[in-house]
Amino acid sequence: MHGWIQKLFKSSVSGTQREQEAKVTKNSASSVNCASASPSPASSFCSSSSSSPGTTPSKAQSALSSLLRWSRKYDVFVCHSSVDSDSEEAGRLVSFLEASPRSLRCFLRERDDCPGAAVSTELCQAVQNSHLWALLITPNFLQDEWCTYMMHQALAEGPMSNRIIPLVHNLPRSQCPQELRFYYCIDLNRKPDWGYSLLNKTVLKYLEDLVKNEKTLDRNMDSSSNELSGGDSSKTGGDILM
Repeated sequence: MHGWIQKLFKSSVSGTQREQEAKVTKNSASSVNCASASPSPASSFCSSSSSSPGTTPSKAQSALSSLLRWSRKYDVFVCHSSVDSDSEEAGRLVSFLEASPRSLRCFLRERDDCPGAAVSTELCQAVQNSHLWALLITPNFLQDEWCTYMMHQALAEGPMSNRIIPLVHNLPRSQCPQELRFYYCIDLNRKPDWGYSLLNKTVLKYLEDLVKNEKTLDRNMDSSSNELSGGDSSKTGGDILM
């Protein structure tokens, strides 16, 4: 009797071990399949995505390589006072925007002005050849006549548009020029790097919207053309019948 119970116990233990081994084998096979399978909507959880949630790298690349972007010489016109501290801040901003992978094209007055040319002409051309205008608003900016001139040129070029981006630095937002009171200001007082990143995203969004609007316009034109062609053909058919 004792021997039979011992034999039954051993049989039960061995059966449990076999079940555990089977589970381990099944889990291992599932892990291997998950690792070797190509990414798909159903198995995307098997591997982590390299891009952060909400980003659309393909749209950004399309915007940066579009012909509309290259229709202007600069992506961002950076306006700042000639005081050293403001020039240094503007230089840091431009270095950030122009660095890879952002690779935006910026206009910086002391760097990109043509020597010997008329300053007013150079600035007007730079404003016209830029998609957006970043105004580094500081106490010195408010006292600089050239900054006021460039701000008014930008306002004349794109009044009440989303192309003007005030950047507040060492100054409360409430002291921004009255001409800019309806614009959203990026605050560089606390977290300059965050402000730089926000400006970069704003530029990309503007370029993406340019591409999107062009595609929408093309579709509408194609639709109108097809409707006109259909109307003409029906009219022609009616003339033939008559």
